[in-house]
Amino acid sequence: MKKRIVIVMFLLVILCITAASGCDKKENEQSISSNDIETVELLLWGAKEDEVLLNKIIQTFQQEYQGQANFQITFQEQGETECKDTILGGLEESADVFTFADDQLSALAAAGALNPIENADSIKQMNLSTAVEAATVRDTLYAYPLTADNGYFLYYNKRYFSDEDIQALDTILDIAANNGNFFCMDWSSAWYIYSFFGNTNMKIGLNEDGITNYCTWNDKEGDICGVDVAKAMLNIAMKPAFLNRTDEEFLEGVRNGTVIAGVSGVWNAVAIKEVWGEDMGAAKLPTYTCNDRQIQMASFSGCKLIGVNAYSKHYDWACKLAEWITNEQNQKLRFELREQGPSNIQAASSMEVQQSPAIAALLEQSEFSQLQRVGGKFWDPVAAFGENIASGNATGEDLQEQLDKMVKNITER
Repeated sequence: MKKRIVIVMFLLVILCITAASGCDKKENEQSISSNDIETVELLLWGAKEDEVLLNKIIQTFQQEYQGQANFQITFQEQGETECKDTILGGLEESADVFTFADDQLSALAAAGALNPIENADSIKQMNLSTAVEAATVRDTLYAYPLTADNGYFLYYNKRYFSDEDIQALDTILDIAANNGNFFCMDWSSAWYIYSFFGNTNMKIGLNEDGITNYCTWNDKEGDICGVDVAKAMLNIAMKPAFLNRTDEEFLEGVRNGTVIAGVSGVWNAVAIKEVWGEDMGAAKLPTYTCNDRQIQMASFSGCKLIGVNAYSKHYDWACKLAEWITNEQNQKLRFELREQGPSNIQAASSMEVQQSPAIAALLEQSEFSQLQRVGGKFWDPVAAFGENIASGNATGEDLQEQLDKMVKNITER
C-alpha cells in the first residue's frame, strides 16, 4: 500500500515539473514573440482639412493589423498641390505615404519617387476608369486612386437664382449686382482660367516628353481667337458684381452674406451647406459671352491620389496603409465627412453619393472637362495674365502682346 502511494506521489511530482516546464516555455515563447514584433514608423502627409479624417483612418488601420507590428503612424499637414516639389526636394526625408493631385504623377514617377503598384489589376478593377487613367503613366499604375472629383462647377444660392438664371454668367452677374451681392471666381489660379479657353478651338497640353507644353491660346485666326477670350474676360472683370477671390475668400463671402454665387469644388460643399442649407444649389458652369456668342465654360478635371514613397523604410506596410486609406469603406467615410467623390466603384454608386448636389454638378460639368495634363511652366504665366485682366488690365499692355508673352512662357523648354 505504501509502495503504491509513493509511486502515485512520484508521478504527481513528475507531472508538476512537466507542467511548470511547459508554462515556462510558453511564457518564454510569448516573451520572444513580443520582442520580435517589428516597430513600424510611418509618416502620412495630407491636406489640413483631412486631418480628422486621416487620423480616424490611421486608428482603424492600427486596429486591423493589431499584433502584427508596433505602429507609430504620424499625420503631418502638407498641401496637396505642392506635394511633388516637397518630395522631390528630399525623397529620403519625405513622407512614406502622401496625398497629391494627379497632374504631379508623371514627374514623381519619372524621378523614381513612386514604384509601379504590385497588385495593379486588383486596384484597377475596384476603381472608376477615369481615376485609373489619372493614376497611370504609359499603361503602368503608379498610385492608388482616392477621389474622382478634383474639378469645379457653379455654387449658387437658390434664394436669388432660378434654374434658368444660372445658365448664363451675364445673368448671374446682373442678378448679383441688383441685390448688392457678388459672384466669385479665382483668376489668380491658372486652373480656373482654363474655363475660358478650354471650350474654344484653342489648345493646351503636354508634349510627348511629358514635361513641356504646347499652347495655342494666342491664336489670331478662327471663329474664336485669343484676343476674343481676353476681351470677354475683361468685360466680366469690369462688372460691378464680379470678384476675383481665392477659394478661402469665396467661402468667407458666403459666410458673411456678400457672395451668392461662385466657382469652386466639392471640398467646399460641406461648409457652404452649413451656411445656405437647403438653399445651396450646384450646377455645371454657365456660358459666357465671347465674340457675340455664348461659349460654354470648360473645366479641368482630375483626381486625388495616394502615393507610396519608393524610399520608405517600411515600404510594404506603407503600401498596406495606402490601400487601406483608399478602400471602399474609407472612401465612403471620406464622402460622409468631407463630401469628396469616391473613385471606388462601389462607394461611388451608393445612394448617398448619387444624391449629392455637388457630385451631381461635377458629373454634369464632366461633359465639358478635360483631364488636367500640363507641365509646370503653365501655371505662373497664366496666373499673371488672369490677375492683370481681373484688375481691368492694370498694365495697359496690348491684349495680343500679353497673350503672346503668356504662350511663350508656357511653352518654354
